[in-house]
Order: sequence, then structure tokens, then C-alpha cells
Amino acid sequence: MKKRGPKNTSSQNPFRVLLIIALAAAAFALIFQPGGNFGQEEPQEISLSEFLQKYEEDAFQTIEIKDNKITAETFDEERYETTKEAGATIVDLGLNDRMKRAQVEIVDTSGSKMWLNILLGVAPFILLIAFFIFLSRKAGGGGGEGGPFGFGKSKAKIYDAKKHSTKFTNVAGAEEAKEEVVEVVDFLKNPAKYRKMGAKIPKGILLVGPPGTGKTLLARAIAGEANVPFFSVSGSEFVEMFVGVGASRVRDLFKTAKRNAPCLIFIDEIDAIGKKRGQGSGGGHDEREQTLNQILTEMDGFDPGTNVIVLAATNRPDVLDHALLRPGRFDRRVHIDMPDLEARLKILDVHGQNKPLDSSVELRKIASKTVGFSGADLESVVNEAAIMAVKKRAKTLLQEHLEDAVEKVAMGPERRSRKISEREKEIIAHHEAGHAIAGHFTKNCEPVHKISVISRGSALGVTWFLPVEDTYLQSEQKMKDEMVSLHGGRMAERLIFGQTTSGASNDLERISQIARAMVMTYGMGGKKLGSVVFANKKRGPFGLDFEEKDFSPETARLIDQEVQSLVEEAEDRCLEILKKHESLLKTIANDLLKKETMTREEFLKYFSKQPAGKTKKS
Repeated sequence: MKKRGPKNTSSQNPFRVLLIIALAAAAFALIFQPGGNFGQEEPQEISLSEFLQKYEEDAFQTIEIKDNKITAETFDEERYETTKEAGATIVDLGLNDRMKRAQVEIVDTSGSKMWLNILLGVAPFILLIAFFIFLSRKAGGGGGEGGPFGFGKSKAKIYDAKKHSTKFTNVAGAEEAKEEVVEVVDFLKNPAKYRKMGAKIPKGILLVGPPGTGKTLLARAIAGEANVPFFSVSGSEFVEMFVGVGASRVRDLFKTAKRNAPCLIFIDEIDAIGKKRGQGSGGGHDEREQTLNQILTEMDGFDPGTNVIVLAATNRPDVLDHALLRPGRFDRRVHIDMPDLEARLKILDVHGQNKPLDSSVELRKIASKTVGFSGADLESVVNEAAIMAVKKRAKTLLQEHLEDAVEKVAMGPERRSRKISEREKEIIAHHEAGHAIAGHFTKNCEPVHKISVISRGSALGVTWFLPVEDTYLQSEQKMKDEMVSLHGGRMAERLIFGQTTSGASNDLERISQIARAMVMTYGMGGKKLGSVVFANKKRGPFGLDFEEKDFSPETARLIDQEVQSLVEEAEDRCLEILKKHESLLKTIANDLLKKETMTREEFLKYFSKQPAGKTKKS
């Protein structure tokens, strides 16, 4: 490693030297001008008549007259200051009495004023010259992204794979995605064998998947495995308020990448600039579309021998421009889905490697409780568990820490400090018990995992339904049964207390969404509507999504009627279940008030004495 001595800031920053000289000269002129009193105490201001009276009393040792200011010092080292009229001489003031001991001195300030005026006149020009030197240095290559001539410079961060090594072993639970990009790594390492066969590696690879599934991590792993430079930039960093800046940054990025080939360019959230053209507020001339056009041009302009591969990530591939996805640009898609049970187990194992897991920890149980969690969620679970272990002064991570962390990430932190009246607690307990019982006595609803009346996040209580296994399809009957369980809280309130509360507002929203999706999206609207999809999402001005209604008002009325019918059908089924098991509802609610939290095992004990065929899951 080369040792570097201290930088010569004077030679590297001449405008600083000029600025310092100008400021120092001005300070010198103001402080050390002839007759200056720097370092002395401020004199006491008195009127001219008081000053002359003290003069008559022969109290002054020295008197100094500078312009219209008169400063005097007594024999006791007291200093006084007064102001005379312009043009008044010492004779006019009577300060020429030879019998007095005071020594009168008249200071000539004409010379100092001249130099001060010259300095104040020259200083602005010196500062202006220094400013232009500063701009010229920035324009000459030292501007970076903060200089006035650095708008068009790329903001991409460069990661050296040798220093920041991320391998495929760090990417767990995405085996198919890794298999798709292995050949990219091999091409970057051994491009000659592909050229010999006449094969061309894809210029662009689009990583598609929900948020938190590891798209950025996979891109870094590709660079780490290939041992090549990695340029990372976000799509939003290309777009500025100045027209043409984004296109200039794209040109600069690709120019830099070609100089460092072989290398990877990674554009995160490419949908920020890659949306379909012709739908913006500025037609085809707005800044975003110019940036997109420049990306398309640069990807087409790659030389056949240029080993630069562009990776991009998005969770909204449906909004991307078709020209961006055609062969020759982003012609390969790598889908990264939400992890299944085995994938979640591998992800938990990776994130637990650098943490002191207790020997009793069973990660498979944690993986089975985290259905629907992304890789980022699982990382958060392990991290929250570690924080809990530190708070509880534990030496290792225990199973209970991980289980509590799962609940915190899934439902939010407990809010025991929230003050809830006894009446409201009773309503909340019956509400949550109603959800659990209604869901338990339906055939297709997920099993109850936990019930709690402890406030979490914005919810006053929680009933957690957890699927036994990963599912990818939703049947019509399952959605109807889910609506029944969602009605459980509201119907329990009506059955026990004779009225409903605002606590069921979120339940009603979800019920309405399910019913409307069944009718408008999934073709489950009955014989009157048939298997027709009525919800067509399209992109409008300013990049906003809207649902285009391409059906008649009569059809809209039928849709509303069918949605209402589904909601009412689920409500009637729920009320029937709760009336049939009203005594059990009250029992569970009362026990829940005492325990605050009820596990699945505790909940199932209430049904162990039920007659055969009455319970759904045991």
C-alpha cells in the first residue's frame, strides 16, 4: 500500500488562498489601521458638555481627535468618548489651553481611508476570480455529483467484488433463480468459449419479484462470483428537474462501465424510468422518457465484444415499456418468488449463522409459522430475536425469542401501555373469540394459531389464522369461508351486546375486497354475470393506475347486487354458527379476558368434548 503524505491544500485550492488573503487584508485594515484601539476596553460615551467640563477640571492626561470622534484618557486610566460637530476645531472647542496637562493629538485618517476604500473595491473582484477558478476546477473533472457542472455525471456506486464479496451461498431459497444466472457468471469469467460457439450472452437480465425477495442480493452475488466491478444505481437517481440530465447520466454510466469491462450494471427499481412511454404529462419530451430512450440506445449500442451486462430489478414488470423487454435488451426474466417452507428454512439458517443460536432452537417450526414472509422479513425476524435476547440478558437465542419476533414482525409490537376500559376489553374479547369460532367451524378457513386481546400496532386485538402449508390457489369456497371468519367479530358483538362497533371497519374492508374480486376478477359472479372479468387496470396520466369500466350501467348494477349477495350470505352463515355456539363463545371470551393470550392448543381443548363431526380440525 502506498503511503500518502499530507495534501498541499494551497496548491490544490488556489481560490481558498485568494479568499483568505482578501479576508485577512480586510480584517487588518479594520483592526490595525492607524490609531486603532484593538485589545483595549471600550470607552464610556459622554456628552460633549460633560467632556468639556472634565477638561476644565484638568482630569485628562491624553486627548485624541479622529474625524468627529474625541477619545480621552484620565490620569486614573479611565477612557471617555464623545462626538464633536463636523468642522469644529480645537480652538472652537477650547482644547488649546496651555495651562492644562492634557496632551492633544489629532489623527490624520485620510491615508487609511484611502487604503480601506481601495481594499473594499478590490475584494469583490478577488472573490469573483476565486469563484470562477472554483467553477473551472469543477468543470475540469473535479465536480463530481455536487458541482454545478456535475449534473450529468452518473451517481452509480462502484462496488469492488474483491472487497465486498457476496457469493451465491449468501443467497438462500432462490435455487431456480441462481441456476438462471450461473451462465452469466461463466460468460464473464470465460467469454472466449461462448464466442467460439457463436453464442451471445443476454445484454440485459430483468430480476422480477415481490419486495424483499433478494433481487439486489442476487445481483451482488453475480458480481461477487464473477469477480468483476459492480455499478449500482437506483432508477430514481437518473431523473432530475432539469431536462436532459437523466440521459446525460445514462451516457456517463455506460461510458464508465465500458472502460471497466468486464463488469455489471445494476439498476434497481427500473420502473421509475422504464414505464410505458406516451402516458406522461409531457408527451414524448418529458425528462423520464428521454432517460428511457437513452437507455434503449445505449443497450443497442453495445459492441459484440463488450463484456458489460445490465441487471435490473422491479416488482412491477407490467408497467415497463415493451421496447425495454424485447430481445437484445432485457430479453431474459428471472423470477424470484416468495420463499416456500424449505426456502424459508435455508434463509433462516443463513441469517442465523453469525448469531449464537441455542441448541434447542428448531428453525423448521419458525419456518412453518412464517408463511408469506419474504427473505427481508425473515432477516428482520432473526434480528428482532437477537434484540430481544439482549434486552432479556440471555446468552443465546432461544426458541421463544424467535417466536416472539415472528409475532412482532407479522402483527406489530405489543402495546400494553394503552389504557382500555373493562367494557371495551369485554367487547374486544368477544370480537376475537367470534373470529376464531366462525373460522373454526368452516371447512376451508385456515386453522387458528393464536388469539390475543393485547393491543398490537393499530389493532386492539388479534386473531391469527396460520395456514398448515404453502398454497398458491384460492378456491371459491375458501374465499367464502374466509369472509365468514371475517364477519365473526362483528356478528359476535351484535349477538352478545346487541350492537356493533367501529372495530370491525378493517374486517368489512377485507370482506368487500374479497367479494368484489370474486365477482369482477375471478369470474365467480354467478349465472347472471357469467365468467367475465370486469376489472381491467390501466395506466393513466401522471403514472396513476385506474380501473377502466368497459361495461354498461345495468351490468354495474348486477355486479353490486352480486357483491352484496356474497357479503350477506357470509354474514348469515356466520351468525348461524355463532348462535349455535353462543355458550362456547362466552366461555372462550371470558377465559381470554383472564389469560389475554390463547394458543392453538388451548383453543382446541374447548372442542375436545364436541360430538363427532362438529369440529373441523382437532
